[in-house]
Amino acid sequence: MANAPATDASSVDALDASDRRHSWHPFTQMREYLDHPRLHLVRGEGSWLIDGEGRRYLDGNASVWTNVHGHNDPDLNRALTAQLGKVAHVTLLGLNHPVATELAEDLAGLTGGALSRCFFTDNGSHAVEVALKLSFQHRQLTGQAAKRGVIAMEGGYHGDTFGTMSVGGRTEFHRRFEPWLFAAKTFPAPVHSECAGKVVRSDASASLAALESLLVRDGASTACVILEPLVQGAAGMVQQPPGFLRSVAELCRRHGVHLILDEVFTGFGRTGALTAAEREGVVPDFLCLAKGLAAGYLPLAATLTSEKIHGAFLGTFSDGRTFFHGHTFSGNPLACAVARESLRKLRPMLASGQVAERAALLGREMEDAFSGHPRVRTFRQLGLTGSVEFKPAAGGGWPTDARAGFQVALAARRHGLVIRPLGDSILFVPPIAIQADEVKHLVRAVRLAMDETLPSLEPD
Repeated sequence: MANAPATDASSVDALDASDRRHSWHPFTQMREYLDHPRLHLVRGEGSWLIDGEGRRYLDGNASVWTNVHGHNDPDLNRALTAQLGKVAHVTLLGLNHPVATELAEDLAGLTGGALSRCFFTDNGSHAVEVALKLSFQHRQLTGQAAKRGVIAMEGGYHGDTFGTMSVGGRTEFHRRFEPWLFAAKTFPAPVHSECAGKVVRSDASASLAALESLLVRDGASTACVILEPLVQGAAGMVQQPPGFLRSVAELCRRHGVHLILDEVFTGFGRTGALTAAEREGVVPDFLCLAKGLAAGYLPLAATLTSEKIHGAFLGTFSDGRTFFHGHTFSGNPLACAVARESLRKLRPMLASGQVAERAALLGREMEDAFSGHPRVRTFRQLGLTGSVEFKPAAGGGWPTDARAGFQVALAARRHGLVIRPLGDSILFVPPIAIQADEVKHLVRAVRLAMDETLPSLEPD
């Protein structure tokens, strides 16, 4: 595709200088960032991002897993500007605005009305934090104060607040803060890997047996079980076999433990359905949504729960049942308006088979590009998610500071792709509306970048 007109070079230079002086980027080693060329993105069109010099890059990261319909979508833009002409923000603390009510009703429909209550926040960490706090307080309000524990699946990533760090994996992201975290029990994730619909290996028996053992032993003191369904994104797109989630839900029901599904990443088309819970036929006690909820336009998150849970919080003020939690921009009208329009567009897209076709193509392209490659340790794909992990051709691994994934991601920019690494891996998370030729470009650019980069990293 033709490059867009470039921004004035002096403006790009000034932006870069200011960025170097003042910015502190998330999940970024700033010494490393400053030692490499910076990329300043100024516009977006569909699945593409455009830098200050007019170069185009496919957004292979969906702008941190949020983008659904592409950048600068005309329908979402109209919904946003129409709401902007009414009111930009109204607090939900004791007040209301229509678009939040309408979106809450839309979201209740994701579970056929089974989870009819919606608590809005503004990001995925807080959606999960709310679910944990609601579970804990519900236990207290219903005479079950001893049920305080949490069981989480190994490899989980639920956010970076202290509550969500506590129930996530103790990886390098969170290990430094471990002295301040509360304890959570864990059970192993199932073994499952597939790409292009071909199951390489699958065994959930040990995982389910471990969870059942924990629930038999500790169910009376456990408030909830929490996991990311179908795909653990930040663990490297670690997959779960069909039926696993239903088995987990049945164990939770049998032992009287709440089930929290963190669908911050998996919701809104990523796995081929509106939610992984819908795909698996499961209704949890709490469903956490964010990222694709507002299609990558604005911060918005929601925690859905049942009328039964909500009812336990009702009473006089002196009863002490109020849920004292909230965020200034909870249920922001602009974000809610975009989210409603995104849902309206997404439902027919899923029903048409377009998303399933793109997912199948992604799997085939990855199979062709990475199967049998001497520097690929493993690769996997489910829906519009995927990962490829690199290794030296002679086996073993690289030193941490070789930064194999990071080096491949940098090289991919030369081939018109922005993508995020995870250790020695690259994660594939394109916009849901990605087109067929763009899927091919995505995989081709990674293959070119790895073949250019990895040979020079081979250990002596």
